[in-house]
Amino acid sequence: MISKWILKIFGWTVDITVPDYPKSIICVAPHTSNWDFILGKLAYASVGRKAGFLMKDTWFFFPLGPIFRAIGGVPVARKHKGPSLVEQLIKRYNESSTLSLAITPEGTRSRNSKWHTGFLRIAYATGVPIVLGAIDFSTKRIEITRTFQPSGDLEKDMREVKDFYKGFKGKYPDKFSTD
Repeated sequence: MISKWILKIFGWTVDITVPDYPKSIICVAPHTSNWDFILGKLAYASVGRKAGFLMKDTWFFFPLGPIFRAIGGVPVARKHKGPSLVEQLIKRYNESSTLSLAITPEGTRSRNSKWHTGFLRIAYATGVPIVLGAIDFSTKRIEITRTFQPSGDLEKDMREVKDFYKGFKGKYPDKFSTD
């Protein structure tokens, strides 16, 4: 598989052991660089899986927009009217028989200790499993080895998710916070 070969050439290892759920939310952190997107797509493809992803809508210009949509991109409008992104994604999960989306709860490549809770709220409303994915530049390792079972307590669940990511280093470690 070409994706596995590309990762190997650049010294990356991949460890994805969670089940290939028909529907899942792939919570991905740290997110400090655009390389996270490329590495994540390559890693997931290297084990024969496909997942969509959320991306700022300003990236969906021609010719990139059609390409991003074709590989599972979902544009996220910062200024929108109508239902919230969380409501839209809950509807999408409920109407789909298969759907896996990578979501970066930091919501930015800049340092942000206030992570977005949408991925948890989507899981609460749909029962879709959350798998925790990490891209660690210090070890050149990409892993998705844990399925997170949310309790329904937003604060407790977010603390547990952030605690999981404490040991991982982004490309720019100073831009990552689990505080």
